[in-house]
Amino acid sequence: MTLDELVSEEKKIKSQKITTAVFIGLLVGIAIYAATHKSFILPVILLGFSFLIGSRYSQNLKRIQAEISQRDTVR
Repeated sequence: MTLDELVSEEKKIKSQKITTAVFIGLLVGIAIYAATHKSFILPVILLGFSFLIGSRYSQNLKRIQAEISQRDTVR
């Protein structure tokens, strides 16, 4: 990928930040509701899924930012 493509990909990922946060918040809310209504397995699954989504988002953003900074120092 060229540097311009990496920068546009970074902007695209950053624009998805709010959507990702809302989705994670929704999953956590459902998990809390399920936990208060005597369920155990569903909250654990939802919290694990929320953590996985947040982790992947963070890893993708860090990977692209590292590639951009690496290419900037090469110039």
